[in-house]
Amino acid sequence: MNYTFYFGGELFSGKHLLGNAVLAESIFQRSSGKYEAVLPQNLEQRNTSPHAIRDSDIQTLLTCDLVLFHYDGPELDSGTVVEFMFAKFADMPAVLVRSDFRGGGDQAGAGDPWNLMSSFFPRTASVVVDAMALYKQSLASLLPGGAASVVDTLEENRSGRAGQAMIDLTADAVIAAFDRVVAMPQVMPAAVQDTVYQWLALMPGFKEGGARQVARLKELCTAKQAKGLL
Repeated sequence: MNYTFYFGGELFSGKHLLGNAVLAESIFQRSSGKYEAVLPQNLEQRNTSPHAIRDSDIQTLLTCDLVLFHYDGPELDSGTVVEFMFAKFADMPAVLVRSDFRGGGDQAGAGDPWNLMSSFFPRTASVVVDAMALYKQSLASLLPGGAASVVDTLEENRSGRAGQAMIDLTADAVIAAFDRVVAMPQVMPAAVQDTVYQWLALMPGFKEGGARQVARLKELCTAKQAKGLL
């Protein structure tokens, strides 16, 4: 069975945009198409209102089967955390990935390297990798017989190849985590699923809400139940 996943995270710079796109593509290719990303950066409409942008992101998230959120940075991106909470309200399988080697949060090494309020949710897996270490290991593997000069590294695109290897290793870890969370049973009792999804249609205060959104979320709930996700 194939699944779509909403890929949330920072999308404010070229590095963010490229990193998101490359990791999403690697996950798709290395899972043989089992996991296909929906990237918010491909949905953004800068000529519309902030309210409409927020609504589009939330609604798109809820249509997906799974969610993946980038939890990089000394402080977590607030919008990404909000999206993660929406996913948990909907009992969606979730993976949190951190490639930032800097420590963060308040768990003092006893748990995830981010704020404890984003941890310990059911049907959720964490993938924490040291991107710098993976990059250095990959670069070293491309330099037989010792270190090359900067010119050699650039001419043979060793930096680019090492970067791609780093992304692929991260993608493999995410795919394994996706496999784990998909196999986890739903937490939301069947008796309340329709009611909860009706509430999710009303709670955000969508700009275009009402009966139309209630009907749409009811259809989504039914589709997730048919796919074994609820």
